[in-house]
Amino acid sequence: MTNPSAELRTITAEELAQWRQLHDDLTIIDVRSPAEFETLHIHGSYNVPLPLLTEHASELAERLGHRAVLVCQSGNRAAQAQQHLAAAGVRTANVLTGGVPAFEAAGGQVVRGAARWDIERQVRFTAGLIVLVSLLVAEFLWPESRFIAFALSAGLVVAALTGSCLMGRILSRMPWNKVTASPTARSAIASIPVATREL
Repeated sequence: MTNPSAELRTITAEELAQWRQLHDDLTIIDVRSPAEFETLHIHGSYNVPLPLLTEHASELAERLGHRAVLVCQSGNRAAQAQQHLAAAGVRTANVLTGGVPAFEAAGGQVVRGAARWDIERQVRFTAGLIVLVSLLVAEFLWPESRFIAFALSAGLVVAALTGSCLMGRILSRMPWNKVTASPTARSAIASIPVATREL
């Protein structure tokens, strides 16, 4: 169970770049989908998608040391991951402010793969398209279709309040978001070296 009142610990892209030079025990966990990770990620980071981290936070907590940084596209998913890890006993994990794009903009070393939209952008596009089409259909063909726009709007409000987006989960399973080797809980967590917890 997560604790929404837990203090959000953050780190800027510039601070992360300094940490990488100063600390050998730094572990960077990218909680985005495998497709997003494959498209662009911080060099040396490990991909543990948020759904896997949520289910296996205690196993991951056993491998993390004092300096862990959680990253995603904007910071929202990383903040959720931080809460799950805090509940599993890791209270020193930091969230990268602005996510991977901020790190790249600050001149950080990243790895690029096949270009595709991140999940958050796909959600915005899909939601906007559904609302637009349903309102056009309501205007010219079937007035009741406006309720689709209302239902979608309510769903987005719920997603914002709960921090969990059903549309994002559905889109992450679409064929264009699949990668050849999506990590399993075992492979994702086992790829992370066990770090010391010394300060």
